[in-house]
Amino acid sequence: MLKLATRPGASRFAASRHALEKVQRQKLAQLLKRVARQPQAKAAGLEAGMSWEQYAAVQPVTDYDHWRDAIENNRLHDKESLIDSPMVRFQPTSGSTSAIKWVPYTRQFLGELDNAISPWVVDLYRQHPRLMRGRHYWSMSWVPTALRDSMREDINDDLQLMSFGKRLVAGATQAVPQEVSLARSSDESMFATLAYLAADPSLSMMSVWSPTFGLGMLKTLSQCREELAEVLETGRWGGRMLGVESLPCPVSRGSAQLLREWNGTLDSEFFRALWPSLALVSAWDTAASAPWAKQLHALLPHAAFQGKGLWATEGVVTIPYQGQHTLAYQSHVYEFQDPQDGCIYAPWELEKGQVVMPLLSTGSGLLRYQLKDLVRVDGFNGGVPVLTFLGRAGTTDMVGEKMTAPVMEHALSRVLLPETLTPVCTVAMDDAGMGTPGYVLLLEGGSDEDADTLAGQLDSCLQQHFHYQLARNLGQLAPLRCVVHPAMRERYLHQCQQRGMIEGNIKIESLQYWPGDFPSWLPRVAGGQETVP
Repeated sequence: MLKLATRPGASRFAASRHALEKVQRQKLAQLLKRVARQPQAKAAGLEAGMSWEQYAAVQPVTDYDHWRDAIENNRLHDKESLIDSPMVRFQPTSGSTSAIKWVPYTRQFLGELDNAISPWVVDLYRQHPRLMRGRHYWSMSWVPTALRDSMREDINDDLQLMSFGKRLVAGATQAVPQEVSLARSSDESMFATLAYLAADPSLSMMSVWSPTFGLGMLKTLSQCREELAEVLETGRWGGRMLGVESLPCPVSRGSAQLLREWNGTLDSEFFRALWPSLALVSAWDTAASAPWAKQLHALLPHAAFQGKGLWATEGVVTIPYQGQHTLAYQSHVYEFQDPQDGCIYAPWELEKGQVVMPLLSTGSGLLRYQLKDLVRVDGFNGGVPVLTFLGRAGTTDMVGEKMTAPVMEHALSRVLLPETLTPVCTVAMDDAGMGTPGYVLLLEGGSDEDADTLAGQLDSCLQQHFHYQLARNLGQLAPLRCVVHPAMRERYLHQCQQRGMIEGNIKIESLQYWPGDFPSWLPRVAGGQETVP
């Protein structure tokens, strides 16, 4: 039924790929009709009927700060929205300079997201027909523990990305009820999620965003296997899920027995026995996510693996389609900016090999909104650009934490830094020394007696940043560590040289990402008490 419901949207996507310019110009015309009615658009000089070129000449490139006041007035005081479309909810995410930003999700915008989901789902069923034989797990938007009590229930309903009819059908395919996201903490949501997944041998699809989230789920399954076995055997939550008691507890004595007999070692044979029908695992598999995607697939090798397209809270850029990450051209209005010279290109003007940043104009009312994502044009699918995500521009984003230098600098300014310690750089590492991605603050000084305290303070400050807190809640990031050495600056510069940077051009930066092997001169212990030898 879901395949049938999504087929019309998939047919439109396939049929119009050779008319990219026509489709995009029509979408801009439709968007301007809705936007031009609003006071903010009138003040900016936007009019219905503007051409693509006129629109580009009048509307500047924007970021969240450009829209912040208007969004807050709409969200808090129910004043004019950015677009003539009913508001459904405000979705939280984080920006480079603010802990939380709220993205308007209007009916028009959700329809645009639905236009991307339909061809993706149909293409999934075409490539992996076994998906139709079991239930699916889609993990899309988890909310940090600290925000849960203050948020409306509907803000966690990720199936609202689909139209109403598809939402009803898709809800029937889900292995995990959406209500698990209403638990009081991320730990409780994770436990309930694992209980439902472990109880379902028909599970045919596991869709997560970061592969480290998937690895963390499997690790938590191991750690909680005895308690999960008890819950699945008795059909009672026990001390779990307080406040969400109406959520029925899954029962599976067969899965409970498997968990009791398991020694906890993450092993592909155990997962094959637990989920024999698993046909597909979907997760990020490019840039910093690549090594973790390989690990996740190695634990679930009996399922195919598909790398995700590029989605942001503000909109969708690419979807996996016919084995390529294809621009979701039926969704929003797209432009692309060269990060070097600032030149802006329409999607039909892109050329193979270009590295650009997407600009979105969407049904949320955000216009020419710049995503800090770098993508490379790798070719064309029937005339539509195929784009590969390269990473965040000026951002470290190992597991979706979206950390930036301004956020790191602000957090450092809020901690009590001893005069004996000088910060050199905070480094994001795929393996922070404990087998988990994390951040390490490199400090120059003679004593490390304050390192543990400083690490705790800085980690707490960083958790004011939405996605960092979420990654810490879910165990995707290790706690921040502080490492001290009397000649840390020299060691930092030497490490930069080893990574290919030219001596004399190396800058001391507040935030860097060091992919690859863990530096041999850093201690592999948690905390900050051990001084670098």
